[in-house]
Parts: sequence; structure tokens; C-alpha cells
Amino acid sequence: MSERPSLTHLDATGAANMVDVADKAVTDRVAVAEGEVRMEAATLDLILSGNAKKGDVIGTARLAGIMAAKRTHELIPLCHALLLSKVAVEIEPDATLPGLRVRATVRTSGQTGVEMEALTAVSVACLTVYDMAKAVDRGMRIEAIRLLEKSGGRSGHWQAG
Repeated sequence: MSERPSLTHLDATGAANMVDVADKAVTDRVAVAEGEVRMEAATLDLILSGNAKKGDVIGTARLAGIMAAKRTHELIPLCHALLLSKVAVEIEPDATLPGLRVRATVRTSGQTGVEMEALTAVSVACLTVYDMAKAVDRGMRIEAIRLLEKSGGRSGHWQAG
């Protein structure tokens, strides 16, 4: 019979604790996450025209995502502070939504993964889009934030189906 998976941040008594990664091997680790901001077509057109009242929505959201990945340990309890070697945030318009698709890729060489950093980058980039365009479209929806892929460490490579 296989052992049932357990939550790694809980000890035997159920108390939350930071995971001890001291005995883990240092490996190259990568995580990719995505999300989307759905909006009215006119809002997307305004963002793409560069005429949004608050300025360059896509450029600002990209920087916010990068900054957020670097500060994930300050935002999410029990996350380790990591020395990130790369954070890339890509934001692409998608007229079929309509809206913007956000993807973050985060890399490090360390003892724990960067999934939370990639997810945080996407989340904050999406929130920044909302903040910068909410004056014209309060009905925007942030959706489908998820991990797409991770590699490195004991569990190896994983990819969403």
C-alpha cells in the first residue's frame, strides 16, 4: 500500500512550520505559471493603444510581476527567501478572451522550488493590470492562475495536463 501524501508545512501536531531544506540537494529549478485578465474589448484596445490614464499597463505589470517574484518570501508565510537567477514575465494580448495572458518563468539554483515565485509573479502582474485599468472596466476578471510546469529537485519534472 502506498503512503498517503502529507502537507509538508505541518508537523506531527498539525502546527505550521517552515520546511527544513538543509538536507536537500542544490539543483537547477525552474517553474512556469500563467494567468489571464479578461476584460471588455474596448479596454484591451485602450491598453494596447498606450493611452491608458495611468500609463503603460503592460510594461508596469511586467515590472510588478518581476518585483513580486523577488519578494514572495515576504508575502507568503513559510516560503524560503531564494536567490533568483531569472524572472521573466510575458504579457500578450488575446482578442479571443478578450484580455491579456500573463506567463512567468522563474529560475534558481537551490534547495527548494520556485513555484510560489512564478505564481506570485503572475498574480501580481494580473492585479496590476486590474489596478491600472479599473477606472474604465471594473468588471475585469482575473482567472486561470495555475502552475504549468516545474523542474528540478527530488520530484523532477512535472507538467500540467
